[in-house]
Amino acid sequence: MSAMRITNANFEKEILHSDKTVLLDFWAPWCGPCRMVGPVLEEIASSQTDIKVGKINVDEEPDLAARFQIMSIPTLMVFKDGKITNRALGAMPKEQILSLL
Repeated sequence: MSAMRITNANFEKEILHSDKTVLLDFWAPWCGPCRMVGPVLEEIASSQTDIKVGKINVDEEPDLAARFQIMSIPTLMVFKDGKITNRALGAMPKEQILSLL
């Protein structure tokens, strides 16, 4: 499975009501560090069947970015049972991203 595109329309269903832990990436296509993290997140999404990986493009979804006070990208958040359990800023290696879970 690959990382799914999260929008205002599917956020509640896919993130808040997910039965799996969700790793959520706030990103933008013009962001260099975001482009570095992207392939790592795709690898995690395809290899970790017990979690869901989602991506929110902050340029296309400014309301979601504002809702979570995103000031820097990439910002990674971990949701469990609809609640944020972890948050990290900036590009990081796969092992560090997995340790957020």
